[in-house]
Amino acid sequence: MTTETATSTQVYQLYIRASQEQVWDAITNPEIVAKFFHGARVESTYEVGTQLRSLSPDGSDVWGDNTILECDPPRRLVHTWRSLYDPELADEPESRVTWEIEAQEEGLSLLTLVHDRLDQSPKTAERVKGWTYILSNLKTVLETGESLPPVA
Repeated sequence: MTTETATSTQVYQLYIRASQEQVWDAITNPEIVAKFFHGARVESTYEVGTQLRSLSPDGSDVWGDNTILECDPPRRLVHTWRSLYDPELADEPESRVTWEIEAQEEGLSLLTLVHDRLDQSPKTAERVKGWTYILSNLKTVLETGESLPPVA
């Protein structure tokens, strides 16, 4: 996995032994998202302009309230990003997350995640470095069916 970290843009790339469709399903299926994204419950129709909400595992807290900007299954998903679980993060402007999935030979996919528009959101930029764990967990779930143990 490569990571280029800058204040305004973070880029992550990884190969996953799964088809493009399987990776797409993993990032849009609430049951699979919960396995790799800290137990988060997600709600969305994935239609452009609709909400993408992230809730705590028990549904009592809204962790993120975002908007779908682009949706081109199974290749590309773009949405806003605004964390609500921490007041300091909630006060910052929203940023943007782009998921790009490219089919490769031998049953592999190349997943590129770009988190940008972070220049006015320094606290969010620091926190979203957690993508390394989330994407590692996504890869593990798709390749083994199991989640990684939590890290501190």
